[in-house]
Amino acid sequence: MHHLMISIVALLGLFAFPLSVFAQDLALKRVMLSSGGLGYFEYEATVTDDATLRLTVSLEQVDDVLKSLVVYDDKGGVGGLSLPGREPLAQAFKDLPFDQDSLASPADLLATLKGAQVTVGGARAITGRIVSVQEETVALIDGKATTKRTRVTLLTDRGLQQFILEDAENLQFADAALREKVGNALLAIQTNRAKDARTIELSTRGQGQRTVRVAYIVEVPVWKASYRLTLAADPAAARSALQGWATVENLSGQDWKDVDLTLVSGRPVAFRQALYEAYYVKRPEVPIEVAGRLMPGVDRGGVEAQERMKAAPPPPPPAPSSVPQPAPYRPQQERGVAATMAPPPAGAAAADQFEATDAATQVVFRFPRPVSVTNGRTLSIPIIDRQMPVQRLALYQAETAPRNPLAAIRITNDGDSGLPAGLITLYERDKAGYVAYVGDARLSGFPVGETRLLAYALDEKIVIERDAAQTDRIATGTIAQGALKLSRVVRQTVTYRVKGPAKEPRQLVIVQRRLPGWTLVKPEPKGVELSEGNYRITFQLPGGDQTQTFEVIQEQTQQQELRLVDGSADQIRVYAQAREFDAKTREALTRILQLQAAVSDAQRKVTQADAERQQIVQEQARLRDNLARVPANSDLQRRYLATLDKQETDLEAIAKRRADAEKGVEAAREALRTYVAQLG
Repeated sequence: MHHLMISIVALLGLFAFPLSVFAQDLALKRVMLSSGGLGYFEYEATVTDDATLRLTVSLEQVDDVLKSLVVYDDKGGVGGLSLPGREPLAQAFKDLPFDQDSLASPADLLATLKGAQVTVGGARAITGRIVSVQEETVALIDGKATTKRTRVTLLTDRGLQQFILEDAENLQFADAALREKVGNALLAIQTNRAKDARTIELSTRGQGQRTVRVAYIVEVPVWKASYRLTLAADPAAARSALQGWATVENLSGQDWKDVDLTLVSGRPVAFRQALYEAYYVKRPEVPIEVAGRLMPGVDRGGVEAQERMKAAPPPPPPAPSSVPQPAPYRPQQERGVAATMAPPPAGAAAADQFEATDAATQVVFRFPRPVSVTNGRTLSIPIIDRQMPVQRLALYQAETAPRNPLAAIRITNDGDSGLPAGLITLYERDKAGYVAYVGDARLSGFPVGETRLLAYALDEKIVIERDAAQTDRIATGTIAQGALKLSRVVRQTVTYRVKGPAKEPRQLVIVQRRLPGWTLVKPEPKGVELSEGNYRITFQLPGGDQTQTFEVIQEQTQQQELRLVDGSADQIRVYAQAREFDAKTREALTRILQLQAAVSDAQRKVTQADAERQQIVQEQARLRDNLARVPANSDLQRRYLATLDKQETDLEAIAKRRADAEKGVEAAREALRTYVAQLG
């Protein structure tokens, strides 16, 4: 962590200022720091005729300087800039007979350069070409431990000879060109890893003496805003004192001396690009074309884009977004850190007031006098000192604290400029003049004319119980196109039972989630705020130890449709008795029930005929089985035959009755269809 912090500090500091001074005639004049983590740094130089200015910046900051450097010269022009190139390390090894990994150890380098001629110095001098490099394990003298050694084999005039690399006093490549390549590779690694500065030479062209300004945008530590709000002793006081402070770090590597300091609160779009790296475009490799190699893509047809868009089904409606809720609040005691000194005087005002102005997308704070900050130090200074409209209230958020509301304030920005986001420390002055700390709050970006609710503690003087219930009722119904079209009203009621403070009145703001597609019917929407998918509903607690009940009701109307010809009789019977429908609709539904009953009666006759026929068929099967077992021309045979003859006569009569019953069913159904069709 310590190493990481040092790297970040160095990076941000060098990003803000060069490590060394440009030239003697160049000086830093203006610093503009953004809450987006960017800084604008402007230098001035007095030049005569054509001149060359030198700008020394950190290696890590060269990309941003090349991206954003701008020159202002009213009486001349800029000729360009130049600086030493920074070749990627991979390019440095492109034409070498070894790679970067080979320089990890002498053994790896010798193994890579097999065949190269080397000279080994020491007690036993050898000259030859590298044949092999092998690692071996040997036991130490005590025999209890081992060590690794590298055995190198050379081809010499006297044949193959070996030596231990670790025992050699020196080793040198015989080829001077190879020695130079190894040296250049090591230099490239060192240069690539160096964290030193780069000097940019900037040429200006013109005539006579003039002032040239040079500026660039680089990364800097984010400046932070924080606030102190002191509430008046009177809870009904309309305004309270707000003081805002800015915290700025100088991690530039050099002191700021009498610079024009400007702070900007905004969220600019910013990019970073490695302009100082050398890039090569990789070209696609195309195979050599030979006969039979052409393989065009398969055409699978197409549809005109416009027709495809028409045919495509519409996208599903987006799911209701989850409503972000505040983080769990850890309450402080209402007077957790009370002062023990004598009552202090009124809060001290800022000695120097920043000039705050609203730009199109940001708020600008400019310090009225030059600022000096030693390198490595932090500056915290007041930038805002205002009396702002503040109203005390209780803010209930069931997801944060289900039993008690939060002590909160409603603050309105009626000033001339917006305020950046930051923490607010709240103090409260009592009637005797003593001051106590009451809590912290978070302030989001605060444009002019807007209002914020800031919760800072738990209000245990108010107790809230919350119940939710849902009902469903029929609203209206009409018959059209053979269907009963009805609307149902679904109502969600949240009941709040609030026991207020015993002695003082309170304004209670209840945060209730807004149901998408539902309508707020109680209380009246007039005066109710909507924020991030939540209703903010205000109720007044008059004071006194009593319980009050408040209701928040949301409704949604749902449409349903029931096909009357095929509808369930039980369901239609319920609607026929519904008092929400008019008498004509209820009469029509009653008549439909009667026609459905007629269809059911006719259908029962068909079913009865089918049952009688099935019974006779089963009896005939039994008789025929018995006939096969009795003697021919016997009395029992003649009896069975007579019974079968009578049953055949009965089946003919049943078939006629069933046909008549089916006609009755069709007639009853047609009557039902005709009646429903004429209803509308």
